[in-house]
Amino acid sequence: MLELIAKAEQTHELTKEEIVELLKSDTHNAELFAAADRVRAQYVGDEVHLRGLIEFSNICRQNCLYCGLRRDNTKIERYRLTPEQIIDFAAKAKNYGYKTVVLQSGEDAWFDVATMQHIIREIKALGMALTLSLGEKTREEYQAYKEAGADRYLLRIETTDRQLYEALDPGMSHENRKRCLRDLKELGFEVGTGCLVGLPGQTLASLAEDILFFKEIDADMIGVGPFIPNEDTPLRGEKGGTFTLSLKVMAITRLLMPDINIPATTAMETLDPNGRVIALKSGANVVMPNVTEGDYRRMYALYPGKICINDTPAHCRSCITGKISGIGRKVSQGHGYRQKKR
Repeated sequence: MLELIAKAEQTHELTKEEIVELLKSDTHNAELFAAADRVRAQYVGDEVHLRGLIEFSNICRQNCLYCGLRRDNTKIERYRLTPEQIIDFAAKAKNYGYKTVVLQSGEDAWFDVATMQHIIREIKALGMALTLSLGEKTREEYQAYKEAGADRYLLRIETTDRQLYEALDPGMSHENRKRCLRDLKELGFEVGTGCLVGLPGQTLASLAEDILFFKEIDADMIGVGPFIPNEDTPLRGEKGGTFTLSLKVMAITRLLMPDINIPATTAMETLDPNGRVIALKSGANVVMPNVTEGDYRRMYALYPGKICINDTPAHCRSCITGKISGIGRKVSQGHGYRQKKR
């Protein structure tokens, strides 16, 4: 195991079988996490990029079995922010010191291209970097967002196992998901993707393939989080993913992709009260605090136990800054673009 960790740290290469070996064994987790932290320090430094998350609509046309926003969930209270509210939250995020905002929503058709272009232009006029996470769109839609000024796009593959993906995402095509990622890369976006760890039917081999897929497409940002069963979904009775396995997938991703951006995801802190700090010490270099205000935080109910739903954006900013300082790291003052070093 130590030889595999050393190989990954020095060469940033592992085979699928080697990744499976590391995922299977828990005997040297501490060494794995320490190696990922060293690679993080060497390639992206000690700065942590903060990205303010605006969850602007929980309405979704898709029906993914694991997601609380799924179309057939009648128990969720739906909402949609106005363009003016979104722009206002972004302006407030700038005042809190954020250099980047992330606009995230379900796949809500109300936000047509013209509406999104207006929102993008207004936020870009504030001098901020802008990430979109709106789901599957046509190449033309993505191009329109890019022309309006959007910098990054997050679209998690969730799993590279086509059979599992199409079982959990009824009516969706795995090939179309990959098409979206290809289009985004070709159009010049910084592309973020990622996976859920612990999906029912998922294997360690499948997780290894996820990591190799991230490397193959040269993604710029990877978000890894545990699957947390939601009572209001068909997967309510499933076991869910573990914190440790999620952290290991994240750490191996850092070893194989040394200069990318990796967030310490909120879902990790749902499973462990120090989850984000532990992730930052195991290869992560990004945190995405919520800058949505009021009840909307509670209503964006992807999974149960979501942290910080009763906090204010100001409190979140100060809390995470304290945690970052507490481990000897500092908040970046830049826009957090990937700096390729290979």
